[in-house]
Amino acid sequence: MKELLTRAISGIVYVILLIVSMYWENALLIVLYIFGLITLAEFNKLIKLNALLITASIFTFLYFGFWYWCMIHNSNTGTNEAIQILLVITIFVNLILIKDLFTEKKIPLFESKRYIATTFYLSSGFVFMFLIANYLNTFTPLLLLGSFILVWVNDSFAYLIGKNFGKQKLFPSISPKKTVEGFLGGLFFACVSSYFISVYVDTLGFTSWLILAIIISVFGTIGDLIESKFKRQAQVKDSGVIMPGHGGLLDRLDSIIFTAPFIYLFLRILSYVS
Repeated sequence: MKELLTRAISGIVYVILLIVSMYWENALLIVLYIFGLITLAEFNKLIKLNALLITASIFTFLYFGFWYWCMIHNSNTGTNEAIQILLVITIFVNLILIKDLFTEKKIPLFESKRYIATTFYLSSGFVFMFLIANYLNTFTPLLLLGSFILVWVNDSFAYLIGKNFGKQKLFPSISPKKTVEGFLGGLFFACVSSYFISVYVDTLGFTSWLILAIIISVFGTIGDLIESKFKRQAQVKDSGVIMPGHGGLLDRLDSIIFTAPFIYLFLRILSYVS
């Protein structure tokens, strides 16, 4: 009971901090940056990379570089091209991680080319979270909040349905508790939630939110499995201890970090066709 209460309190504090920060652009900028530094430190420890100063410097350069370019300088000259280059590289690295998840016993980026993992798996994820919240250079925090809500709904119902009705294991060698029934349950309720989000958030229509729900459910689950494989290679249960009852911050953000580039890609495609 005490552990459940501790888990609930730390989870509520995390959610409140995130939601409150979305009322003010600079607050969200700083909160995402701090979250990025914490998860980067956890990930460095996970992959045994003793170069936090270097990886944090790269993250800071990318994060505030794109912030200045998009929001302060506010120029289209080179901005779209830079974002597209980062997007292509990030998605390419993520696709390699997906391939390694299903075909390799160990993820090679865990032991070699670790700077690629810290830069284009983790750091880029926070850059794209910021870009989602500033879609088309306009502060649109509800887009990011809606994405987080879909992640939370998917994770919560995948856990509840998997625990109570799950029989067929999804990926037992990596995450023994995940089930096919849980995955489908999370996907279903994320799709249902997309309707209610579209009703209260007029930024996108229902069809767009429904597609985002599918993207988030599928790639969020894959992102969680990839982080689980990283932890198995490191032989640890959690990425950190900063959130009592939950583990590390990376354990809570792994889905959205991995999914953010795919969400942004969909939004870019949507802006071209609409």
